[in-house]
Amino acid sequence: MCPIHCRDEVEQRFSASQTTGVSHLTDPVAAAAELAEQLDSGLGGRIYLGGVLFFCSADYALDLLGPALAATFGEVSVSGCTTAGEITPQGYARGSIVAIGFARTDFALAQVLIEDLSGFDLPRAQALTDDLLARCRAQAVAPVTGHSFALTLLDGLSSSEEQVLATLDAALGRIPGFGGSAGDDNRLAHTYVYADGRFHDQAAVVVLINTHLPFEVISTHHLTPLADKLVVTAVDRDTRRVLELNAEPAAEEYARLAGVTPDTLEEAVFARCPLAVRIGEAHYVRSIQRVNADASLTFYCAVETGIVLTAMQATPILTQLAAYFSEVEVRLGAPLLTIGCDCFLRRMEIEALGLEADASRLLQRHRVIGFNTYGEQHHGMHINQTFTGVVIGQPPATDSARDE
Repeated sequence: MCPIHCRDEVEQRFSASQTTGVSHLTDPVAAAAELAEQLDSGLGGRIYLGGVLFFCSADYALDLLGPALAATFGEVSVSGCTTAGEITPQGYARGSIVAIGFARTDFALAQVLIEDLSGFDLPRAQALTDDLLARCRAQAVAPVTGHSFALTLLDGLSSSEEQVLATLDAALGRIPGFGGSAGDDNRLAHTYVYADGRFHDQAAVVVLINTHLPFEVISTHHLTPLADKLVVTAVDRDTRRVLELNAEPAAEEYARLAGVTPDTLEEAVFARCPLAVRIGEAHYVRSIQRVNADASLTFYCAVETGIVLTAMQATPILTQLAAYFSEVEVRLGAPLLTIGCDCFLRRMEIEALGLEADASRLLQRHRVIGFNTYGEQHHGMHINQTFTGVVIGQPPATDSARDE
């Protein structure tokens, strides 16, 4: 039998692999200090903190928050981005900053900033990946192969996601990747990622996370295809504007399909009536960002001339997500942590249905920390209207704990 102190040691390890913190304080310096206090106490002191990942409202004075985080956490690697809403230990929130602290005993983190998104090519991606791998290997937490995943945070208004993600995925090889595009509280004006002590626009942050804990990179949505199709017949690739659908003005044709008039097109309609492109047997949503004065539609993802967009309909969003979490946890066990990139259009749908409290309880139950995004990333693909992330499992019980 394992003595009582052995059980206590195991329980302490279960809670000390990572910790979370959230601040609703509006003062950037005070918010950074509150986060640090929570993360330090959760891990038993700053000496155990190996890295920090955070997501914050764009309402913060970022020119003050950036230096405050750098000064507060010192040499600890800190990465993050602005959001269209936060997912905290209590569920959905707004106007806050939420953070994950990773124990250096169980996680190795290495981050890199990509500032020239348009010039990001395969040689640069390979050099970047080699550097991240070398830094994780130096920390000797676990073998890199089979024990690492990559998180990419991108400026959500950069229009460079497809190129960067495809190139990065080729360089990562077998290392699975996911991520999200930064938001700005649904204003669609300025979005930022954080690295090297300050916030950056027109940039991306790649974080390689190596761990001996079990994990699974996930992506899911609650949408099923309808029979209605729209063919993209004219597009401006550089601005992601679809000019024509079925050889008609795009906004007019989409409004007809959605059963509304063009002058009533808004985010709520886009969330309720999404479009998707079929690749193989799967459908990947291509969400509409806005309607323009010339009756064109701007999309969050790249859309090409000639592709066929399928109308999608929603199934019960929380029922589907709960079932998906259960499937993952059958394979992985109860989660230690789920890092979630949840499309802001999903949150809009949940709010319109009056399900915020139910959603928060579901996210809390499955230990989700993350943010609402302007786009999600999964294995090198830029997608929309999904819940994408990684589920990290509990540390395995020790032999003595099993004997007990």
